[in-house]
Amino acid sequence: MKPLENRTALVTGASAGIGAATARALSQAGARLLLAARRADRLEALASELEGAVALPLDVSDAEAVASALAPHGEIDLVVAGAGKALGTGPLQEGDPEDWAEVLQTNVLGVLHVVRATLPSMLERGSGDVVLLGSVAGRQVYPGGNIYNASKFALNALYQALRLDAGGRGVRFTTVDPGMVETEFSLVRYRGDREAAEAVYAGMTPLEPEDVADAILYAVTRPPHVNIGEVVLWPTDQASTRDVHRRG
Repeated sequence: MKPLENRTALVTGASAGIGAATARALSQAGARLLLAARRADRLEALASELEGAVALPLDVSDAEAVASALAPHGEIDLVVAGAGKALGTGPLQEGDPEDWAEVLQTNVLGVLHVVRATLPSMLERGSGDVVLLGSVAGRQVYPGGNIYNASKFALNALYQALRLDAGGRGVRFTTVDPGMVETEFSLVRYRGDREAAEAVYAGMTPLEPEDVADAILYAVTRPPHVNIGEVVLWPTDQASTRDVHRRG
């Protein structure tokens, strides 16, 4: 029997990067997948790869859309709240309020909407896993990080709050906080400037999405009495959010 057989898992941000890698890892472990993201075409393509997976195109920043999309699918046993983004790298005093709102709505409110729609039934059953995809940016600030840092610090606070508000009732809470991972994250942050995005990882070996997915899978397949609460993953070449060893 596979470790996640007979469990239904929701993965948000599943259309690419860490979300897609996590979906594949959970599916291989036997979970039935609900895949949520805004890009319907990519989501449908991933769902077609994974037996029994269901694509749910939605924007997690819309609370009503989240609740409506999840309602027909019954009990959810495992949530990986992976939707997130950063926009821009300029100083705070030059920031765009519309960018701030988009980042906070996705990274913070999006997680709250997903948790609000799924956690009550887990608590009623006395079992389940809630995994928040955090970041080392929620532990250390860095130049140009500002609003993204704030969103990930908020996520770390939400993780701690969940442990207090719902602890001891059979549900496990985990935050997985990676350092530099080579995904489309930087391409989005630099608004499609591929040269700038590639420069982020130049001369060093970043984490791969599968590395993070492996950590998530490990956390949710422990015995029920074991809660892997906080996982921090750094590339070997990265010493802090500011300090990266680059070769050449």
